[in-house]
Amino acid sequence: MATKITTIYASEIELTARLEPRFFYNQSLLKKFFDDYGFEELNDFASLKSGSTPEHFEERKNKDDLYFIKSADVKRYNLNFSTISFVSRDIHYSRKKFKVIPNDVLLSNTGKYLGLACLIPKTIAEATTNQNIVRIRFREKACTRFNPFFILSFLNSLFGQIEIESLLTLTGQKYLNMEKFREFKIPKINEKGIKKISKKTKAIIENEIKSLSILEQTQGLFYQKLGLDFSKIEKQKFYSVKLSDFREADLWTPIYSYPFYVNILKTIQEKWETVPLGEIATAKKGDEVGSDNYNKYLDKKDSDVPFIRTSDIVNYEVDQLPDFYIPEEIYQELKQDVKTGDVLFNNDGKIGLVAMLTPQDKVILQSHIKRLRLKKEAIEKYHITQEYLFLVLTIKEIARCQAERYTVIQSTIPTISNRILDFEIPILDKVSIDEITKLVKEAFELKDEKKKLIREVREEIDSYFGI
Repeated sequence: MATKITTIYASEIELTARLEPRFFYNQSLLKKFFDDYGFEELNDFASLKSGSTPEHFEERKNKDDLYFIKSADVKRYNLNFSTISFVSRDIHYSRKKFKVIPNDVLLSNTGKYLGLACLIPKTIAEATTNQNIVRIRFREKACTRFNPFFILSFLNSLFGQIEIESLLTLTGQKYLNMEKFREFKIPKINEKGIKKISKKTKAIIENEIKSLSILEQTQGLFYQKLGLDFSKIEKQKFYSVKLSDFREADLWTPIYSYPFYVNILKTIQEKWETVPLGEIATAKKGDEVGSDNYNKYLDKKDSDVPFIRTSDIVNYEVDQLPDFYIPEEIYQELKQDVKTGDVLFNNDGKIGLVAMLTPQDKVILQSHIKRLRLKKEAIEKYHITQEYLFLVLTIKEIARCQAERYTVIQSTIPTISNRILDFEIPILDKVSIDEITKLVKEAFELKDEKKKLIREVREEIDSYFGI
């Protein structure tokens, strides 16, 4: 590896109170390219605003509830709808000054998600954010060569992340001061390059929103084919259980016998054949590689492999640009046997998040994630597909209800251990399975194309700076 050398004056160390060699090397790097290209500051063409945290809830209670976006919901390029929260309409409209609208760029400015940027898509008319997010909104009639799509990709680029790191305030935790961030500089690369990057970034956002729309449509189709009205199942507040039932299940938790969950499964089984997941699929957990082997986004080598933790399952896929990366040699040693089409299921922590791997995904899975793959004989017998299995596991009344029944607290972490193999999977008719499979494939083709575009955009931006 080549040694990187830069020279600084003692006065610079005194002025910045920073003793990290990388900080000064990056300062030198930034200055060089700002001198080469010229620059505009964010404050020249955009207004910046942060939010606050009101009363909010994890699930939508009323149809007119609006999104409340937390820093954990901001991923690179896209919002994470798997974790997003909600506020009532009244609370939302009492917070008009914190409102975000389509084409606003959001940047997480503190904590473990610091530096991640996404864009509000046109499908969200308005939402609101917490205090750990900076809203970047282009001012009307601002004279600039830039646009929200280019700014989004620049913030998420390696060069953009280096600049963000150079602006951090080092307190108890790293923090991006709003006043400093107003002076964030964007190099004025050629307009042709900006247009090309912007066009691809717009396609990234559109592909993701379209893929999620198709998956929502497919879930609706599944409910239609299932033909059951779960709203008619009574939610009892009091119930009793035979001791023999506890002994048979070997699971001594009240929620396992909760009649609402039990009756949901009975209702399904009265109309459709169900089979235990363990009969039709194999389940293999990932590995722990040790935090000493973690490399962050700015420290990783090109050959490093994304390390997928439970928080890296986003919008039914694995995050292409997660928090940590692992050296290639460890990837080769582990030989995890994961491939395109494998279904992933969070087994611990935030249980029940589901993803499916695309051709772009070369990853290492954490031990809290189960890799699910259909058995050949099950495919032949039931005519099911990986896409069908994935879709079924996204259905609340099937996967989440069964997961809640089997959840226990292991030390301080919720887990279902190997009970996922006990999940009962309904088998619809072949025509329905084929319809569902086709739609899921279409959605994941869009996700795969999106990931290709993200890689291309990142490489194009960083090529201007030789990094």
